[in-house]
Amino acid sequence: MPTVDDWINNPLGVVDGVFAQSNSSPDWEKKVVDYFKDKLKLNDTRTWVPSLNDVPLHYLKPNSLVKFRCMVQDMFDPEFFMGVYEINDPTSNTKLVKCGKYKDVTDCGQVDFNSRNTVTSERQTFYCVPIPGESQWIRNSYAGTSQARVVPSTSYAPNRHKRSYEEDDDMDTYPQKMKDLNQGAQGSASSYRNTESKRQETEAPNQNSSPSHCTSSLDLNFPLPGEKGPACLVKVYEDWDSFKLNDMLEVFGVLSVDPALSVIADEREASSLMDPTDSMETIEEQRVHSPPASLVPRLHMLYAQPLVHNNPLLPSGATEEKGDYISSFLRELPAVRAELLTYLTHLLLGDSLAAEYLILHLISNVYSRRDVLPLGKFSLNLSGCPHSSPYTEHLYKVIQYLVPSSFRLSMSLHNMNNQRLVPQKDYTANRLVSGTLQLANNTSLFLDETQLEQGQLDTTGVRNITALGNLISWQKVDYDFNYHQMEFPCNINVIITSEGRSLLPSDCQVHLQPTLNPPILEEYLSAVQVAQVPSLLNKYRIYLSVARTLNYSISDEITKAVEDDFVEMRKDDPQSMSAEDLHILLVVARLLSLSHGQNTLSRDGWMKAKQLEALRMSRTQEQKCVNGNEP
Repeated sequence: MPTVDDWINNPLGVVDGVFAQSNSSPDWEKKVVDYFKDKLKLNDTRTWVPSLNDVPLHYLKPNSLVKFRCMVQDMFDPEFFMGVYEINDPTSNTKLVKCGKYKDVTDCGQVDFNSRNTVTSERQTFYCVPIPGESQWIRNSYAGTSQARVVPSTSYAPNRHKRSYEEDDDMDTYPQKMKDLNQGAQGSASSYRNTESKRQETEAPNQNSSPSHCTSSLDLNFPLPGEKGPACLVKVYEDWDSFKLNDMLEVFGVLSVDPALSVIADEREASSLMDPTDSMETIEEQRVHSPPASLVPRLHMLYAQPLVHNNPLLPSGATEEKGDYISSFLRELPAVRAELLTYLTHLLLGDSLAAEYLILHLISNVYSRRDVLPLGKFSLNLSGCPHSSPYTEHLYKVIQYLVPSSFRLSMSLHNMNNQRLVPQKDYTANRLVSGTLQLANNTSLFLDETQLEQGQLDTTGVRNITALGNLISWQKVDYDFNYHQMEFPCNINVIITSEGRSLLPSDCQVHLQPTLNPPILEEYLSAVQVAQVPSLLNKYRIYLSVARTLNYSISDEITKAVEDDFVEMRKDDPQSMSAEDLHILLVVARLLSLSHGQNTLSRDGWMKAKQLEALRMSRTQEQKCVNGNEP
């Protein structure tokens, strides 16, 4: 059987070996996938596989097994390739049947395109980017557990004997077209154009650029501005209908960075320039769908693990192992919760009620949908935040230290009127141009409304505010396909910081009432943050992820008690408790139970939730009396 070096350093050797032994048996493909699945299930073998997230591309060996932690940003059209092909071996003067799966170029030798053994297959291409807003502690944690051994690769020399095996209808006429292209003065024009396009490929346009501008250069199309990391074209060979846009995945596959891919792309572009009617794709589409492999490598998927969460501190293995870990952690959960509550209370300047609600917000999660209503969401409006100080920036940094992925959107008038929040389809390049709201599940979106100044929202600003409102209320984003909108459900935790009540909707408003007034706010907040040792921060991170994943139910007895309580509360004043108030109260009770590690609602939990809501509502009423003009 292959050694570790074989299946990681030379996975194509394993594939070719299984194919050779199969004698054209149709189940050979399943045997390959099962082989790698079994290998990756053993102990900590996943940590042996180098990661594109951690290791620079030039340190990775071409055609080796690598992994990539990513989000599916776009899905391209399916493509055809030669799954099986036959070559004429010049050394032995014999014909050999080869496997074309998990490759971009054929092996050396003359391909017999008329062979009866040729099998045309289909595969799907996903454009994948690093998980948007991924926290630095997540990256450090993954990199720290890696046991992969890598050395700088020297395998980038072009091989002129290789060619793409993606089938082309006009393959017979292609050499003549290239001969015509290279004649006369066109050669120098082509050289200039290639030089210019290569220069542009390294210059990523501004995130707010229009789609038509983006197609003129290589834009890695990250949803969030300032993001770094590799983008990848992931080739999927089976069950691609099981994946959805914005899914978080850990992909294990064969790395392909063959320079021949760039040569072929240049040749296609040159051919399209000479005769635009000859190609099915526009030049813009070719640039987007066939970028240089040195900048956007190809990854041929052997196996993909959907990421329910992106917290490496929790086991990612079998369900049984994860269940044992959670059961063990539940024993120390009350103590961790108490520590976290104290920590957040200090950061919220002594406001323990706001700290309670912040914990509930951080563990909230859309667990189901009833018609259009997302169940479990709990957006939080933290009002009373000072405008003049950088308090909200410090608060966001704390959340960033606690959650796997997050993004702070400063709601300045300029950002609202200029930033592209909603993804938009670019039909010229046939791609989905990303927007800030194209985020993976369980991302924390921090909306800083304290930065909003007086002024006029233009059409883009109104559209962005509407998109934020729909995200908060319905947990959906309507992607712009020019002629229509397409609804994409999401699961994003939204917290809004504001001076007064937010202009955006929210499930819960808590007005900040500080009991501490440090003379130098920044020094105080920095000191509180520094006081948290890394081991304690890790416990907070585990706590938030575990509480989010716990199951929850309400017994018939408690359901009857809640119904009776609701009737009693409305008896004296029907206006004091509406159906919407009851819904929020039930959400608070659910999250409060989960925050204590309890997967069912108790009478004590119900009474505690009522007390919290009573305190919050009385504080809100007091603020309305102070600011009589507040809604």
